[in-house]
Amino acid sequence: MRLFFVKDFLDLLFPRNCLQCGTILHDREVNLCMVCKGTLPVTSYHLRPYNNDLCDKVRGLTSVGAVMSFLKFTKGGNSQKILHKLKYRNKPQLAKELGLLYGTILKTNGFEGHWDVIVPVPLHVLKQRRRGYNQSEQFGLGIAEVLGLKLQNVLIRKKFTETQTKKSRLERMDNVGEVFEANPSITGTGTSILLVDDVITTGATLCACANVLLANGTNKVDLVTIAAGG
Repeated sequence: MRLFFVKDFLDLLFPRNCLQCGTILHDREVNLCMVCKGTLPVTSYHLRPYNNDLCDKVRGLTSVGAVMSFLKFTKGGNSQKILHKLKYRNKPQLAKELGLLYGTILKTNGFEGHWDVIVPVPLHVLKQRRRGYNQSEQFGLGIAEVLGLKLQNVLIRKKFTETQTKKSRLERMDNVGEVFEANPSITGTGTSILLVDDVITTGATLCACANVLLANGTNKVDLVTIAAGG
């Protein structure tokens, strides 16, 4: 009883707010209120992971299996606002909660036991130091927690690349062509990897990372992102 009183008192002094809309959170709400969770633009890629428009994007660029995304990206929509918070507003806990939510969807749809390890797309060390965290890693940690997997930083970003936002598909591929390498301190990552990133647009970054993993002995790589854009 005393613990509940202390918690209620602290919530009164320091109310917890939804990271999306700012309303006060209830006890069982962590970072997002139930309304914001309910309005997330969740996709159905997990129902057709091997035959969808995301698979078409990476076809011919890499040899991966499933390609899925949690949210559909729309300009000015909830997914864009979430990605902006993850990149510029220091919200690592939001990225992990999104991973927990999507991990639950994957588990419910039969993906438990599907992978040996989760690998995030890395940030350059300077960018991660400036941001304080890697949003893709936090997203992956959420999925890993639900599916009972380990997460390993198998990849290293060895070059600080320019922003991809205004580049064409070909320019993006050129921009990340030799950016990533396998982390020499990590061995025995397993034969099946779930590679996670924050967003997929042309797929250039994910393909470059997948190709490094496949070239270093991984038998199967599947791709998952927080959001998928056009």
